[in-house]
Amino acid sequence: MQIITRRLSSLFFLLRPLMFIFMGIVLLSLGTTSLVVWAYQTVAFPPIFFYLTLQFLPDPTRGLLVLTFGLAVFAGGIWKLSGIAFFRLYQGEPASSEVVLGYQRDRRPPRIAVLSGGAGMFILASLGAYVERLTCITPVQDPIEYYYRASSLFHAPNVYYVVPTPLSASVYARLDHGLVKNVMHIDCDPALAPHHVMQVFLVSEPAPAGPVAAPEPGQLSVPDGASHLPVTRLAREVLHEADAIVLGPGSLFESILPNLLIDDLRAEVQKSAARKIYICNLMTEPGLTTGFSVGDHIRQIQQYGGFTPDYVLVNAHRIDPEVRQLYAAAHQVPVHLDPEEYEEATMVTREGISTRGVVVEGSLVIEADLASSVIQYTALLDHPGEQRAVRVLRHDPQKLTAAILELLR
Repeated sequence: MQIITRRLSSLFFLLRPLMFIFMGIVLLSLGTTSLVVWAYQTVAFPPIFFYLTLQFLPDPTRGLLVLTFGLAVFAGGIWKLSGIAFFRLYQGEPASSEVVLGYQRDRRPPRIAVLSGGAGMFILASLGAYVERLTCITPVQDPIEYYYRASSLFHAPNVYYVVPTPLSASVYARLDHGLVKNVMHIDCDPALAPHHVMQVFLVSEPAPAGPVAAPEPGQLSVPDGASHLPVTRLAREVLHEADAIVLGPGSLFESILPNLLIDDLRAEVQKSAARKIYICNLMTEPGLTTGFSVGDHIRQIQQYGGFTPDYVLVNAHRIDPEVRQLYAAAHQVPVHLDPEEYEEATMVTREGISTRGVVVEGSLVIEADLASSVIQYTALLDHPGEQRAVRVLRHDPQKLTAAILELLR
């Protein structure tokens, strides 16, 4: 009884408009009845109408039957209406204003588009078991054959790979001390480790034989028109149909930003209604993002992508001192939240529980345990054929999958 009372009481402030609607229905019924009576008196109807209008029943019985059926339909409509939320728009609100207060969850498994590359795409492959389709748009400078060969080694359900453009291009970067170099070669040079990227841009293939000059600030390619590369039909469809666009995990300048330098692809991402989720790097990248905070990563996406991620996943896993020392020797430190860059905000979960969140550059930052320490074997350059076991930090596929699915819910 309390449920019925609560639902019907929600319609109390709609009493006046409902009364007008009811009066209108009564007047329409009276007018329709008058026309039907007149038609019966002046027009000869086929015998079937004798049964359709229940004339074989006595008049009182026929009236009560129609009245009962009408009341049942009316009560059902009122009950359905009480389950919908309404509120009065403010005075002066434009007539075209539309406010959505609720939603009905789509039972279809989500479709996810991924902008990443290398190992990052394979880390997310386990997400394919929970989605309708996980489509990875490979970085513009990477050959698609690499991903086909790697994916053939292990089968991941519902995971597909798509090239962003049928043409080839290279990604170059201008560092803070003025050097212009292909981003694929920057982290291989220890002398560049203390530096970071100031500008990234595209160069059409084949790359020029001589030194590459950086374009003017704000331009995404040199004057050879590399940023105007055509986008494949599959890449457009993937972004158009996606429920979520995941950026990362992967190198910011090598794997995530290169595709956003293509004008048409960037426009497709900008106009997409999909939720945009950025998976922030665990550690800074020597020569690329040295000294970068979480806010610096977001600003790079805003600068080159023209949009702000809805969510940013940041690792909160405790890093062992031994692992920290290994990374510090390579000029790498954990990507951190700068206290001066974020502000706290109150969020309401789907259970109606209020919680505090961190907002950085307009993105909601979610701190969670996303990483695990693993043993990786690396070859020794001074002793060919020998390997050394090193503990490294990597995004954990299961933890990332759980975090992304929670955001999609």
